[in-house]
Formats: sequence, structure tokens, C-alpha cells
Amino acid sequence: MENTGLWVAVVIVVFVLGSIFGLRVSPREKALGEMRDKARKIGLHPRLVAAPDWTKIPKASENRASMVAYYSILIPEARLPLMRALVADQKLQLVYGDDKFNNLPIDLKGIYAIDMQANCVGIYWNEESDLRAAQLDAIKAQLHSLAEI
Repeated sequence: MENTGLWVAVVIVVFVLGSIFGLRVSPREKALGEMRDKARKIGLHPRLVAAPDWTKIPKASENRASMVAYYSILIPEARLPLMRALVADQKLQLVYGDDKFNNLPIDLKGIYAIDMQANCVGIYWNEESDLRAAQLDAIKAQLHSLAEI
């Protein structure tokens, strides 16, 4: 009976410590958060969206679309045509839109697709390919150059 109190105290301490260590943010999640904050600061609008069917991104399950990062820029004065393109072999493959966008080179890693509509240009991409946020400025420049074409 004397050791029962000790064992109860040890179990409580282990439970509390386990809960505290369980609350720590994983390094991956921390890097993603910092990258999204940096993107907002430079004028990109990051968000997670359900992957559209035309992007050919594999579904999470048969009934549920995968979530994919969508980084976009808004150009208030622009009147852009609707364009949707997949990225394969570092080149745009047009799904819908003007042929002038077909086969344009894309020098970014992890890009699945690009779309353009009204006053917005955005990319669907795998954030895991750049957790250090090294290509955010290049993404912004690429989106602006597509809007100017």
C-alpha cells in the first residue's frame, strides 16, 4: 500500500509530460506555416483547396478530392482570359484557353497546374517540394509574367 501513492504520482507525471510533448508542433508543420506567412508578406495568397478534376492530382479516396496548395496573385486592373494548364516536363500543357500559353517553360519545382481567370493567376503545387520557401519570389514573378502575356 505504501507504493500505491508513488505509482499514482508517477502515472500522473508521465501522463502530463506526454500531453505536453504531444502538443509540440512538428518541424514540417512549422516550416509550412512560416512559408505561408512569407508568401502573404510578399503578396501571394496561399490557401488549401480541393484539387480540381482537370489537374489530374490523385484523389485522397474514391469519394474525396485531395487538398492541394493554391498560391495566387490578384491583379485588380487586369482582365485576364480563362486559362487552365497542366505542367509536365517543365512546360505548360494547355487544358483550356488560348494556344499562346501552350508549351511555355515553367522553371519551378513541384508545380501541378496553373490557372488564370478574370483578375487572378494561381498555381496548384506541392509545398513539400520547397519547405525552405526558396522559390516564392520566383513563383510570384512567374505568375506576373503569365498575366502579362
